[in-house]
Amino acid sequence: MPEFTEDLVLGLGVTLRQPHGGHRVGADAVLLAAAAGSPVETLVDFGAGVGGVGLALVKRWPAAQATLIEIDPDSADFARRNAAANGLAERATIVEVDALDARARRAAGIEDGKAHLVLTNPPFYAAGEVRISPDAARARAHVLGEGDDPLAAWVIAALALVRPGGRFVMIHRPERLGEILAAFGRRLGEVAIRPVHPHADADAIRVIVGGVKGSRAPARLRPSLVLHERAGGFTPLAAAIHRGEAFLV
Repeated sequence: MPEFTEDLVLGLGVTLRQPHGGHRVGADAVLLAAAAGSPVETLVDFGAGVGGVGLALVKRWPAAQATLIEIDPDSADFARRNAAANGLAERATIVEVDALDARARRAAGIEDGKAHLVLTNPPFYAAGEVRISPDAARARAHVLGEGDDPLAAWVIAALALVRPGGRFVMIHRPERLGEILAAFGRRLGEVAIRPVHPHADADAIRVIVGGVKGSRAPARLRPSLVLHERAGGFTPLAAAIHRGEAFLV
C-alpha cells in the first residue's frame, strides 16, 4: 500500500486514509456530498476514489446502501479500508471496475437503472489540456481518457445507473457546463445548476449540476454558493458546510 495519511474530513464526517502523494479528498468532495439532497435507499459514487463522498452519505443516512465504483486498485483498496474503519463495510460495497465499460459493470454485478441517487466528481481535464502527472492514480483522477467526447461518455455512463425518477448530481468546471447539459439530453429533467464562486465578485470556479431522470420539469438556476469573504475567511454557509453542519438544498 502507498504511504498514506489518516484525516478526519469534518465536512464529510468520516475519517479517511488516503495516499500521501496522490490525489486527495478536498473541497469538491465536501461540496458534492453537501448537494446530495434528501436521504435515499441506494446510491452510487461513480468514480469514488478513496470513498469520501459515498461513505459520508451512508454514514449520514443510516438506511442507505452504497456502491462505490473505482478503477484504480490502490484507491479501491483505500476505499475498502475506509469503509471498514468507519464501521460502514456492511453498507458500502466497493467495486473495482472501469465505470465507463457497461459490460464490465454488469459482470461486476452493477445493474443499470437501479440507483436512487448517483453522484460523481469526474476528472476535470481532457487529455491534452494539461500536463499529465507521472503518478498514475493522480493522472486518472485529473484527466479523462481518450475519445471524441470523454466527458459526455462519463456523464452518460453515470446516468445509465440512475433509476427512473432517481437523482443525479455532479460537480465540475463551469466552462464545461454546455457539454454537460448536452450530455444530459432528454435523459434528465428538473435540472438544477448552482455556481460556486471563490468570492462574491469573482467568476465561478465550480458548478454543481443535478436533476431527476425522466422528469420533464424545467431547469432552475440555484442561488450561488460563495466560498470566501473579502477578508479571506469562509462565508458562514461555506464554513458550516466544511464543518459538516449545513447542506445545499
